[in-house]
Amino acid sequence: MKAVVFEKLGGPEVMKIAEVPKPEVKPGFVLIKVRAAGINFADTLFRQGQYLMQPSLPDTPGLEAAGEIEAVGAGVANLKQGQRVAALGSKMYAEYALAPAAQVIPLADSISFEHAAAFPVQVLTAWHMLHTSHQTGPGQTVLVHSAAGGVGIVAVQIAKAAGARVIGTVSSAGKAALIKEYGADDAINYATDDFAAEANRLTGGRGVDLILDAVGATTLEKGLTCLAPFGHLTLYGRAGGPPEPLNLFKLFEKSIKVSGFTLYAVAAVPDAMRRGIEESFKLIAAGKLKLLVGKSFPLVQAAEAHKFMESRQSTGKLVLIP
Repeated sequence: MKAVVFEKLGGPEVMKIAEVPKPEVKPGFVLIKVRAAGINFADTLFRQGQYLMQPSLPDTPGLEAAGEIEAVGAGVANLKQGQRVAALGSKMYAEYALAPAAQVIPLADSISFEHAAAFPVQVLTAWHMLHTSHQTGPGQTVLVHSAAGGVGIVAVQIAKAAGARVIGTVSSAGKAALIKEYGADDAINYATDDFAAEANRLTGGRGVDLILDAVGATTLEKGLTCLAPFGHLTLYGRAGGPPEPLNLFKLFEKSIKVSGFTLYAVAAVPDAMRRGIEESFKLIAAGKLKLLVGKSFPLVQAAEAHKFMESRQSTGKLVLIP
């Protein structure tokens, strides 16, 4: 089968298309015929050896995909061959991929494979940050960094559906218009304005109740200055580099808190994972959550897709089509 492979750490150019053995299904897993694979910023870190999980060279990126079940491993119940699914897993930039049965999500026929590939990481990350790590509701103000990106555009909609006021940070006027189209109340262009000063201005000096931060180095410290009393900053990425060590005494003045988030922690709690899936599909069915696929690339153009993601020009979800 064809798969994207990199034999050394580095930039997008280290990824090549190659013929590799088709995975064999094993107990507790399903083998998926991949129709679309989601691209995440985490994949670029994995390629560079800077992600939580380290590559075992040669390796294949990819944390999520959608397609049909090709084979079902021993001990797997409630999943069957031919079923349309999305899944969290690994090595998913390929024509076939294995996924743990507990991380496989059955799909309605109404959801395309491209949109389904945008579901596991971005939707569940956004939902659980807003409703598991934090309890978002009416009267709160949520600031979403990189609001036009994959997780960001979803977080804007889920926070809005929960009754919160939503402020998004973006890098251009076009992205500002996009997030307002998807429900943001206000947009801050961080390329031209100080996002913390603007957030404080927009909230009459009170600050925001929750910040979702996937940037890190250039945003975390400043974010603390625009949190409301008892506010919460959740760090779930490091697109701008790792932040400096946190001085805990900075939390005292307004009794604020900082937390970290990774979807792997939720995946280890099946009941929580299931709740996030069910509630997210309810939002989609109600028309309160729309999945935005910004651009699709053929599998052979994985390197170009990573370059596009790293250029900061992309919006919504990027996907690969085998």
